[in-house]
Amino acid sequence: MPDVQRAWDFLEHSDRIASAEEVQAAVRRVAAQIESRLAAAYPLVLAVMGGAVVFAGQILPQLRFPLDFDYIHASRYGAETRGARVEWRVTPPESVKGRTVLVLDDILDGGETMAAIRERMRALGAREFYCAVLVEKVLQREKPIAPDFVGLSIADRFVFGYGMDAKGYWRNLPEIRAMKGA
Repeated sequence: MPDVQRAWDFLEHSDRIASAEEVQAAVRRVAAQIESRLAAAYPLVLAVMGGAVVFAGQILPQLRFPLDFDYIHASRYGAETRGARVEWRVTPPESVKGRTVLVLDDILDGGETMAAIRERMRALGAREFYCAVLVEKVLQREKPIAPDFVGLSIADRFVFGYGMDAKGYWRNLPEIRAMKGA
């Protein structure tokens, strides 16, 4: 049985980083950038489950061009707040070969997961690879990949909401919050 009080405690001990309105504006801006760059490419758009489900669900209706859609599930977190090795729960489809691929994800933290996704797409024969993230953390170290499209840049804090979770809680928040002291 889920610990409902623990979920409320997470929310109570957090700061709002971006309001629902700011997040929606960021999604609209990213959609316009993607459309400008990829409208003629007929891309294969892949959402990284489960974090990108909200971002993908909000951005896809704003992309006014033909595309194919599927999903992958690669994670380094699970129920933890720090990354570990990349775990593939749902691998990319064979239809990646020869395609322009756009991967949608909730957050680019250290970049290891997205870099592993890019390498898998290249190994499967993707013609071009692009990634769009709702949130990118600003870190004091170099990352193995830079996103092509970024909604919001944030400080290096543990964030949740709008698809991102806090130990399984609060993916459903319309805003983005950060744990206090994290």
